[in-house]
Amino acid sequence: MFTRTKLRTFLIAIMLLFVLQPDLHVSAANFDNGAPDSSDSSVLSESIQVSDHSKEGKSPRPRNPLTLSQLLQKYPDTFRASGPRIKQIALTFDDVPDPRFTGKVLDILKEYDVPATFFAVGERSKKHPDLVKRIHEEGHAIGNHSYNHAQLNKLSLDKFIDQIERTNGILKNITGIHPRLIRPPYGDINEEQLQWARRNGYKVVNWNVDSLDWKGLNKEEVKQNILSAVGPGSIVLQHAGGGSGSDLSGTIEALPDIITELRNQGYTFVTLPDMLGVSESKS
Repeated sequence: MFTRTKLRTFLIAIMLLFVLQPDLHVSAANFDNGAPDSSDSSVLSESIQVSDHSKEGKSPRPRNPLTLSQLLQKYPDTFRASGPRIKQIALTFDDVPDPRFTGKVLDILKEYDVPATFFAVGERSKKHPDLVKRIHEEGHAIGNHSYNHAQLNKLSLDKFIDQIERTNGILKNITGIHPRLIRPPYGDINEEQLQWARRNGYKVVNWNVDSLDWKGLNKEEVKQNILSAVGPGSIVLQHAGGGSGSDLSGTIEALPDIITELRNQGYTFVTLPDMLGVSESKS
């Protein structure tokens, strides 16, 4: 009885092997030929989605993006942080317009007959167009500082373009100027965005002397940060606007002394377009 049972089990196993063998052969053939099995439909769908990125015009982010220093070296015609090494200084003021601070900075510059460059935020410019007009009418240059102070290097190219073009549209409506200069908030920009800026005739300008005035430093601290670091062709970063609770009294109080000291050292003050030899407006 035991022997018959084993024999029956053996025969059933043999029969099953012959029944299943053709299917096994087909599956192996499909794998060797690279043909997708229907059970891999989720993988196939995912691969189609990946390939479709090219149809959307989106390029993958580089795995090892270049640093700002590397970008400055690679795109010297488009991305600058200093001017020619002659005894000129460009004072620049970010985050304008701001009714708390911008007018006070303009008053000092007018009193000392100093031209400067102001980087305007689009959203603020819509709210305070009279201050933007005053900047322009008093002979200062205006640049683009994004629409809402976004960290541009974190944005897609389409959103980056929107930040720049919306702001330029606002500034052109107020002043007639279509700014050529862009200063990215926090100084951050990526290579894809720089390439777009170059193709479209923009100049991206950072700085090589940082006042650190946004920290709420006092007059002497702001003076020290600037006067200890300045040199021929320096681009100085200060602010004439800030966020809620910002205190820029240190930069405002230090400005007359900074101007006087640098003039005594033989420096002249110029706008960024004059320093870099470019037009303020694209059109």
